[in-house]
Order: sequence, then structure tokens, then C-alpha cells
Amino acid sequence: MKEKEKLIEVKNLNKYFRVGKRKVLKAVDDVSFNIYKGETLGLVGESGCGKSTIGRTIIQLYNATSGQVIFDGEDVQKKSPIEIKKMKKKMQMIFQDPYSSLNPRMTVLEIIAEGIGNHEAHLTNMEKEAKVHELLESVGLTKKHAHRYPHEFSGGQRQRIGIARALAVEPEFIIADEPIAALDVSIQAQIVNLMQELQEKKGLTYLFIAHDLSMVKHISDRIAVMYLGSIVELAASEDLYENPLHPYSQALLSAIPIPDPKVERTRERIILEGDVPNPMDIPSGCRFHTRCPKAMHICTETTPLWKEVSVNHFTACHLNN
Repeated sequence: MKEKEKLIEVKNLNKYFRVGKRKVLKAVDDVSFNIYKGETLGLVGESGCGKSTIGRTIIQLYNATSGQVIFDGEDVQKKSPIEIKKMKKKMQMIFQDPYSSLNPRMTVLEIIAEGIGNHEAHLTNMEKEAKVHELLESVGLTKKHAHRYPHEFSGGQRQRIGIARALAVEPEFIIADEPIAALDVSIQAQIVNLMQELQEKKGLTYLFIAHDLSMVKHISDRIAVMYLGSIVELAASEDLYENPLHPYSQALLSAIPIPDPKVERTRERIILEGDVPNPMDIPSGCRFHTRCPKAMHICTETTPLWKEVSVNHFTACHLNN
């Protein structure tokens, strides 16, 4: 069996923010994972756990405090500004809010052509316009939409424009930062299906960031579960849903409704008590122990090791160490 090719390697990544004179917010704390070419890695967790910060650090919107981001075998942090600009042609981002991520003073043509102009300055205006029309059609819009402004579109249509903008420079890797969170439920599935179609046609690799676990299962090959700046479990999508090992993953999955009424009535819903701790004051030992229904004394003192419990199923929990 051919070994999968790594496109992204994240090694011991840290992103800390200084808050005031003495406090430090550890948004991303010693995180490591790989993303393989052509796959979708889902990244899930509650709001404020550091998911978006990971995405923005990978794509260099934030500079890492320490650790490495390796893209296609090359260390991103060691690149010059010119090299980073070239690299950004291969890495693009789709943002959560299609309302605020599009410039209201620019037409759709100008928004999408901006990226093409930055990376392919040799193209004429007519060639850029033809490329924009092609991109709009690839995301389910038409060339008639090119001369309209963002406020003339629905939320779902704006997100399609955001996807077309990301595709404009023909990237290999796309970070989708909660791309469906601001959309109606009826539109969410359409956008996820569109992203899957584009992935198959163009051979794209995705990091799909979300807090809706049901949608993540639909699109992801593997899923990483994040809590308070750290990844607590990583497994193939089906494996994680059928056999979650970490108590936090179990709690998140217990909240997803099951279509079968009989199963839904009999299964146990795990309610997490308390609030997520302040990321400026992370608990000792396992950072989840303050809310964990299965916490033991060792959890309060010792950080659990990251361990492969079964084939390609990793977790950091004393119950599995």
C-alpha cells in the first residue's frame, strides 16, 4: 500500500498572546498533526479553544511563538517575505463570515480578480474577467453576478463568492474557518457538497474548522478534537464517531441528535459541568479534569501522554495510558 504524502506538518506549534504586562494567553499550546495530500482534516471544539488560531498561524496571518509549520517539505517560518507571497498562492483561506470578509465597495469581479492580479500580473483585464466568469460558474453562480456588489447576495451566495476568491489563484491547500457557521441550516449542506465536488475536481486538500460535529463527519477523512489550546484526540472520521476515547469527545458526540427515535430515547446525553477554564490560567495536569465526569486524582497532577491507542487513533487521556 502506497504511503500517504504529507502536505502539511505541524510540529509542537505554540501561539501565545501577551495580555497586559504579565499575563500570557496560550491560544495554541504544543500542537502537532499532519495533513495528507487530497484529504480533509476536520478540526473541532468549543468556541475559543484555539481552532481558528491554528488555521491563521499555518497560513502566516499570525507568526508562531514557537514550533514548526512545514508545507510540502519546506519550513514556512524560514521563508523570506517574497517566498511567503509565492507560497500563499498555494494556501488560501475561506472565512467564517461571508458578510464581513467581502469588501462592500468592490464588485464581485474586483474581489475575485484582486488575487489573480496579485499572483498573475501578466494577464490582461479581459483574461482576468474570463477567469472570474469561469470561477463563478464553478461555484454555482453565473457571469451576470460579476458586476454586482456583496450586499446584493444572500449569505450562501456570498460564501460561494468567498470560495471562488480562494480558488482564484489555484491553491493546493484551503483552510476553511467555520465556513458554514453563519449560514442557514438549509444552505450549509449545499456549501459542504460544493466544497467536496471542488476537492474531487481540483485535487484540493482541506483543513475544515468547525464546532458542528455532524457536518464535520460528512466532509472529513480524519478529525482532530481540540480543547483549551490542545488536541485531545485524533482519528479517522468513522472511528472517532463509533469509538470516541476521550471523555471530551464523548461529551461532544453525545450532543448530536440521532435520526432513529428509539436509539435517541435510550442513549445517554453527557452534560459537561462548569465553564471552559480561562486560557490565561490553564489547569494543572489534564486541562480537561475540571469538567471531566471520569476525572481521577492523577488527572489533576500529571499531563497525560499523547498515545496511539489503536491503529491511527490517538488520544491524550489517563484512561487510555
